[in-house]
Amino acid sequence: MELKQQIESLLFIAGKPLAFKRIATTISSGVKMQNIKKAVQELSDDYKKQKRGIQILQTDDHVQIATHSDSTELVQKFIKDEMTGELTKPSIETLTIIAYRGPISKLELERIRGINCSLIMRNLMLRGLVTEKRDGKKRENYYSVTLDFLRHLGMNSVKDLPDYDKLHSNEDINKFLKGEA
Repeated sequence: MELKQQIESLLFIAGKPLAFKRIATTISSGVKMQNIKKAVQELSDDYKKQKRGIQILQTDDHVQIATHSDSTELVQKFIKDEMTGELTKPSIETLTIIAYRGPISKLELERIRGINCSLIMRNLMLRGLVTEKRDGKKRENYYSVTLDFLRHLGMNSVKDLPDYDKLHSNEDINKFLKGEA
């Protein structure tokens, strides 16, 4: 796969700014930083020439893929519709798991649900119902419900959820997550 394609894939899936250093180490330890930056610039130029709906944003040490500024009104309308619409059944299921098992890693969440939850997680975070926190030691992101989520339910704590203690520390789920079940 071409370097530009690899970078584009990483930027797309990340959904947030990535350090050039992280891109280089993810792709291969043998790729020089100057080649990464050159490929990012070429990708950015390609988008501009083709008048695409996305663009590349850069600082000295980070890069991100984003919607083009000409699409601002359209994107804002779409996001408003997404934020005010009802949650889908998969979103409710994911939110329930996070509420009862959080903080929970994406890997654990996807193991319980059996599917990739990236888009669902992104939507829940955009709605302000879920927050993400990085654990530097484990090098994983962990997800928890927000105070806004609790406010919507009229609760002071996730511990007020029905059967919280039973489900939060359920041994069968713990064994399943450890691969023992």
